[in-house]
Amino acid sequence: MSEFLPAEHYLPHAAPMVLVEKVMHIDADSAWCQVTVSAEGILAPFLNAQGELPAWFGVEIIAQTIGVWSGWHSLQHQQRPPRPGMLLGGRGYRCQHASFAAGSRLDVRITLLMRDDKIGSFDGEITIDGALVASGRLNTWQPDEDEFTQLVNRTE
Repeated sequence: MSEFLPAEHYLPHAAPMVLVEKVMHIDADSAWCQVTVSAEGILAPFLNAQGELPAWFGVEIIAQTIGVWSGWHSLQHQQRPPRPGMLLGGRGYRCQHASFAAGSRLDVRITLLMRDDKIGSFDGEITIDGALVASGRLNTWQPDEDEFTQLVNRTE
């Protein structure tokens, strides 16, 4: 039995925008989540006609694994709900295929490279049956409450 709750518990948003299912491991500098490409699973709304998930979703799946890592740490150390984070950019995201095949279980691992109060940089990778299929470096920003309120209430 896992010591972790489902991934959605650590993220500040809900279905259908949660793209990772299981939390397998989290420690000080890394996290490992899983999701299965299945018409019966959480990825169902995003699958193509062949039941495959377009490879560009891998960026968001890696980002959500970072979010799970951050949310878990927030709950452990500050006892407050997960805060929204923003993907600032990705560097070198590469995927071996145009899509993730139906029935594939994606193992998503992230490793913290650098973090200060709000900015983080992470290496991420997606494997299927132990084979590396996608990887990249993502940079994130986690605004404080005031900054987030300013962003969502901004009018132009």
